[in-house]
Amino acid sequence: MTDSERGGKYYWCTRHHRVETDADVCPAKHVLGPYDSAADAENALQRVQERNEAWEAEDARWAGEDR
Repeated sequence: MTDSERGGKYYWCTRHHRVETDADVCPAKHVLGPYDSAADAENALQRVQERNEAWEAEDARWAGEDR
């Protein structure tokens, strides 16, 4: 059974630097998610970095800057 088939959600806690579940999740101000799998939650910070870089490049393109 996969993580998503179990019905639980997973979060990356920026306070504790770990994956948390619905059963032990910290307050929303400390977590990223929800994610369907523990692996997705573990990769949350990498995903944030990739998205930020893409958005910064798009902003620069709109401003007429080359990156």
